[in-house]
Amino acid sequence: MGRRSTKENKSIWQTTRESLGLTREKAGELIPGFSPERIEKIENGRTQIQPEDALLLAKYYRAPALLNYYCCNECPIGEIHAVRTESKELAQIAVETLNAVNKMNRCKDRLLEIVEDGQVRRDEYEDFMEIKKTLDRIAQSVSNLKLWMEEQIASGRLEQPAEE
Repeated sequence: MGRRSTKENKSIWQTTRESLGLTREKAGELIPGFSPERIEKIENGRTQIQPEDALLLAKYYRAPALLNYYCCNECPIGEIHAVRTESKELAQIAVETLNAVNKMNRCKDRLLEIVEDGQVRRDEYEDFMEIKKTLDRIAQSVSNLKLWMEEQIASGRLEQPAEE
């Protein structure tokens, strides 16, 4: 039987494993190619986690949010370009999405005015950046909805229909 960790600043990799009630030994048996030692090194940051490691951990821990965490915090490209996804309730995601889409509907005429000449002039820059913020909110909402769906599927609360 594995020991319980008393470490205070645990990594997301460790807290996710522990939330499932798995020891490193049990996780090593569950995940192909992983040993308790490898898991310990990843959890304590003593080895650089690789994309394929993150994929396996997310799959076997049934924790799709780990992929977004990896992309936003461990991958140098994702740290710059990935949309940070949050686990939220479906109703909240829907409200945020509709609010962002409604705001974009109000902005679309201004966007057309700005891009009509193929450039963004100084006097248009502020409006253009506000439109970008609205588009970023839509992207955030879409990402949150995709995560919600992946979490529901991983947990078995949302089943894919059987193919006929």
